[in-house]
Formats: sequence, C-alpha cells, structure tokens
Amino acid sequence: MAKYYVNKNAQANGDHEVHKTSCSWLPEVKNRIYLGEFSSCKGAVREAKNHYSQVNGCYYCSRDCHSS
Repeated sequence: MAKYYVNKNAQANGDHEVHKTSCSWLPEVKNRIYLGEFSSCKGAVREAKNHYSQVNGCYYCSRDCHSS
C-alpha cells in the first residue's frame, strides 16, 4: 500500500496529477490533498475524481494511470 496525493494546482492542460509520497514531483504540503492509502494508482485516481473532474496519474510515480 502506498499513500497518494492529488496536486491542487492543475497542469497547463488542466490535469490534477496524482502522486505517491515517494515521488520526486510530489507537490508542497500546501498544494496537495491527501487521498489515502491504495494498492495501486487506480484507486487513488478514482478518489481524486471526487475532488477534480480532470485527473491524471503522474508520469514518474503513477505511470500505470498516466495518459498522454
């Protein structure tokens, strides 16, 4: 299980990215929302969609859930 967060700040394309705690690109504490612990990024992305309609997995730490 890993702890996941969603970035409060959208990327240029409007995506709010989902990150694991261990990610080098994890946003600062003030710029993220804790989503919970999940066995994969898929559950974290589902949870993030309760906060934002446009969500994507981080290319670096949640690649299985990243769409180009």
